[in-house]
Amino acid sequence: MTATSGLGLPRLASPQTASHDLLRSVFRRHAAGVAVITAQDGTGPVGFTATSLTSVSAEPPLLSFGIGSGASSWPVISEAEYVGVHILGEHQQELAATFARSGADRFGAPTGWRSGPEGVPVLDDVLAWLVCRVAARVPAGDHRIVLAEVVFGDPSGVGRPLLYHQGRFNGLRD
Repeated sequence: MTATSGLGLPRLASPQTASHDLLRSVFRRHAAGVAVITAQDGTGPVGFTATSLTSVSAEPPLLSFGIGSGASSWPVISEAEYVGVHILGEHQQELAATFARSGADRFGAPTGWRSGPEGVPVLDDVLAWLVCRVAARVPAGDHRIVLAEVVFGDPSGVGRPLLYHQGRFNGLRD
């Protein structure tokens, strides 16, 4: 196969040097599912919105997510034995925004939740949820990658998934 030019195809832009802005600009074009990660310590529940959720292994059932080491939830996540993982539906844009907003009362009204298995906060009305045992926390630049093994869950929620794209929460379009 050979490269051709001048066939009416758009020219590639000049490449940019790697930077924080380049990475953010590229990933704004990547549609991602929206999850909320929760945990509990002696002072109460914490949680944050994540678009970095990834299935890692089927056997054993492992997943991963990223969290900034400066995030308000990190001190609890850094010590938690168990975390909750919640897949949000397109009807939960406001919930996703609440858990993404710094300084928000994430577990106050109108957020519905209950204490689930292993004491993990489980959010109401999500498409699916899991409780996972934290297996590892891996340093990755200004973030940590958390590897967690699934121990409980419920995939029976109703609705369509919430997506994050171009800096906004969106639903699927047919």
